[in-house]
Amino acid sequence: MREQLKGHETQTTCWDHPKMTELYQSLADLNNVRFSAYRTAMKLRRLQKALCLDLLSLSAACDALDQHNLKQNDQPMDILQVINCLTTIYDRLEQEHNNLVNVPLCVDMCLNWLLNVYDTGRTGRIRVLSFKTGIISLCKAHLEDKYRYLFKQVASSTGFCDQRRLGLLLHDSIQIPRQLGEVASFGGSNIEPSVRSCFQFANNKPEIEAALFLDWMRLEPQSMVWLPVLHRVAAAETAKHQAKCNICKECPIIGFRYRSLKHFNYDICQSCFFSGRVAKGHKMHYPMVEYCTPTTSGEDVRDFAKVLKNKFRTKRYFAKHPRMGYLPVQTVLEGDNMET
Repeated sequence: MREQLKGHETQTTCWDHPKMTELYQSLADLNNVRFSAYRTAMKLRRLQKALCLDLLSLSAACDALDQHNLKQNDQPMDILQVINCLTTIYDRLEQEHNNLVNVPLCVDMCLNWLLNVYDTGRTGRIRVLSFKTGIISLCKAHLEDKYRYLFKQVASSTGFCDQRRLGLLLHDSIQIPRQLGEVASFGGSNIEPSVRSCFQFANNKPEIEAALFLDWMRLEPQSMVWLPVLHRVAAAETAKHQAKCNICKECPIIGFRYRSLKHFNYDICQSCFFSGRVAKGHKMHYPMVEYCTPTTSGEDVRDFAKVLKNKFRTKRYFAKHPRMGYLPVQTVLEGDNMET
């Protein structure tokens, strides 16, 4: 760590911790996941666990930030401040999960990741807002609690946020998939279209409040879709579905389950779905419904009704009505609009 710290202070290194290099190399085996939002979310889930941030509650993160008096979001933090705050975070995690958390390693790895995301030029400084965005995005909290917390960081004392301030938040958020080389499918590094989309959703008011921001985020805008998908990936990890995959015959299906809304009793497991495998007679553009938890009887009835309706729809209808999982943002680096 001392060599790393010295290197950061003299701005002479882009050194990665050996364990970080190992982690990045391991992410390559997820590149066969065809859908970028899922590919990115699965990489982030692996990163989140390696950094033990999946153990960090929002309240514990806030306590550490308050303890270090990190209230001025525009202020820069130097390496020592980042290390001190991370040490407080991981010391507490070690007390709660002593056999799971190696404090020096976690501090090194998390520092390494934050600098890779927010200090690519290795100036030895990152903004307080960037630090908070990174830590809160990957902590263990309800999705909407994360949205509320992050919005509050860029809102005025009266609880309103203008386009410039929202742009700062979205810019810091998009750096997380950008660092994994996954930015193109989320609208590229240009956050202007996303800011415009949010304020158009708010009927072009000069400022928005938290409730409107939350409503917009619930639509899973393209630039931010990786975050709700990360939560679904985490929820699906332990899910066991009483269904058989029509392609590889896995039963029960573990993880995500994809049920056809065109054919009765047609299910696909996540590895077949992500790699784009389909059984004879079932096209990729046919509607599917995703489950990250086992289905309820109400959902079974609803899906049955949809299959009945879709039985009478033509191939042309499905080609014209692809299901999109995010708000489209037109950019030069636009990703595949067919992604679900």
